Amino acid sequence: MVKRFGRITALDGVSLKVHRGELMTLLGPSGCGKTTLLNLVAGFLMPDSGEIAIEGQRVTDVPTYRREIGIMFQSYALFPHMSVAANVGYGLRMRRLAKAEIARRVGEALALIKLDGLELSGGQQQRVALARALVIRPKVLLLDEPFSALDRNLRAAMQVEIKELQRRLGLTTIFVTHDQSEALSLSDRIAVIAQGAIRQIGAPDEIYRRPVDRFVASFVGDVNVLRARLERVDGATAVLALGPARVMVPRQMLQVAAPGAAVDLFVRPEDMHPAAGGEPIAISGTVATQIYQGGHVDLHIDVAQARSGRVLLRVPGQLGISSWPPGTRIAIALAADKAIAFPALEREAAR
Repeated sequence: MVKRFGRITALDGVSLKVHRGELMTLLGPSGCGKTTLLNLVAGFLMPDSGEIAIEGQRVTDVPTYRREIGIMFQSYALFPHMSVAANVGYGLRMRRLAKAEIARRVGEALALIKLDGLELSGGQQQRVALARALVIRPKVLLLDEPFSALDRNLRAAMQVEIKELQRRLGLTTIFVTHDQSEALSLSDRIAVIAQGAIRQIGAPDEIYRRPVDRFVASFVGDVNVLRARLERVDGATAVLALGPARVMVPRQMLQVAAPGAAVDLFVRPEDMHPAAGGEPIAISGTVATQIYQGGHVDLHIDVAQARSGRVLLRVPGQLGISSWPPGTRIAIALAADKAIAFPALEREAAR
């Protein structure tokens, strides 16, 4: 599917199949094309080429109100002069259902979202918008960054509620967000989008642990990028040299690299730890700052081998505060088989 706005190509050859009953997340930075794709599914925009089908039926030319979709917007788009029940029942009235049927369905929808009040207020607005999307019994539910305006605690609670509802109802759902943790926690599958193209589609663990390119590896979750060298290849595994340590990574991303080539090693903070006695030291550096996070402490460490000059290390509990204050030298070991590597960019490899 292709969609252009003047000279700008918002979507370029995008193809996506969402399985019945799954929650598919469109994840990417602002301006990547994810909301454009959602609007095409909704019928608010027409593609320049390509087709859209819902449950096998072509709907490319079908108006929005006939596509049997429920939509929950970022702004909720509620009618402030209407009661909760009137807002929820709006779509049913537009479909000219009988008053008794509307009342019954509205009651069921409000029970689903655990809300039976009569006036709109605060965080209840999101539940009302969700009930309005569900009451028409849609084939597909579209969620456009619905949690962005909520505080942290309410956001977490609503994420759980929506996921439970989606699974209970078996509702096919397309969810748009730029929040990586939100995508990882909610999704059955994730489509990572950048510059109008889908870079990778997969389960959250696959996206997080086996990214197919540098963009996905960098965009999804926290990651440290370290300079290393390809030492040798053993079948499907590449062995990298990083100081005295040897790190094993999948060979797939290094097919074009020869032994001795510079590579960039992508390591998650949780796959690094202070080196114990006798353990191979991969890198060492100086603690620049500590960030207390309750259950753990984030140590930001100046490291020569890091592409950015620093790495992020997560240390459980109070250990980080007492053992490694700013200015302290620290030696770091890596989990030997949990990283991934890509050929170094040409300008970096030349350094």
